[in-house]
Amino acid sequence: MKILVTGAAGFIGMHLSLRLLAAGHVVVGLDNLNDYYDVALKKARLARLEHDNQFAFHQIDLSDRAGMEALFAAEAFDCVINLAAQAGVRYSIENPHSYVDSNVTGFLHILEGCRHHNVGHLIYASSSSVYGLDEAMPFSEAQSTDHPMALYGATKKANEMMAHSYSNLYGLPTTGLRFFTVYGPWGRPDMALFLFTKAILAGEPIQIFNHGQMVRDFTFVDDIVEGIVRLVDKPAAPAPDFNAAQPDSGLSSKPYRIFNIGNSQPTPLMDYVTAVEDALGIEAIKEFQPMQAGDVKATNADTSRLDDWVGFKPNTPVKEGVARFIAWYREYYHV
Repeated sequence: MKILVTGAAGFIGMHLSLRLLAAGHVVVGLDNLNDYYDVALKKARLARLEHDNQFAFHQIDLSDRAGMEALFAAEAFDCVINLAAQAGVRYSIENPHSYVDSNVTGFLHILEGCRHHNVGHLIYASSSSVYGLDEAMPFSEAQSTDHPMALYGATKKANEMMAHSYSNLYGLPTTGLRFFTVYGPWGRPDMALFLFTKAILAGEPIQIFNHGQMVRDFTFVDDIVEGIVRLVDKPAAPAPDFNAAQPDSGLSSKPYRIFNIGNSQPTPLMDYVTAVEDALGIEAIKEFQPMQAGDVKATNADTSRLDDWVGFKPNTPVKEGVARFIAWYREYYHV
């Protein structure tokens, strides 16, 4: 297939593009290379892809309507995987406009491109953040997602609703993926694992929010990629048992599906810190902080629908995944 991967210079986008190229697909990568975090890291990821002659890169912002229209008109994509977004829950409190530009307006441009150019399947990143205030765990795709804690989660919820409207109006198969706390080599510098590792190696304290009373369904990046790759070959389809009188949020009578991708092994934050300390062989200096605005205390994914649909369940143990990140970090930064 010819596949568009937006956010190709990003953490998940790079790993996914490598897998797709290895499987023989033609990959067109898109990224705006913004400076939300270290651009050199993004360019280093991109360098891993650009030596493959089946890969082509375009530096375009999703919010650039003319640029996006031209890209879709010039290429005939079989599948589009939208991973580009303004990321980060906490940053959305400081910079709300950037989230709407990228995650809402930009996503509309993706949908329009797919609609007008007969794309066979749109896969897009949603987030566990859509569950918001809901504390019924494990989180199921069927439950309500009407109480986001911050604008980031609200924009991801908007993506799901926008996708459904296009599945309904134009028959576009859309698959939304609710990622749960993704980590691993080449990860984002604003994520906890990166921040913890950098601080511990520098002999600086790490900040632990909600006084350590947090639980996360930490999901290794290779598991996320495996799920996406399997979904490429299985576009969303109408659910034959969809009940419009009692609608299920993750299904539809239209070609629309939502799946959780999480490790289904919720880990206390302090156990995660211990895994980092063990992998580094250094005990962290800990500063316990109150809960941050927009954050949730716990996440836990029910991934049975993903397993039923493509026969895959994420399973990388946190201790193993953290050790693999630390090994990459030491090599990349020569520590």
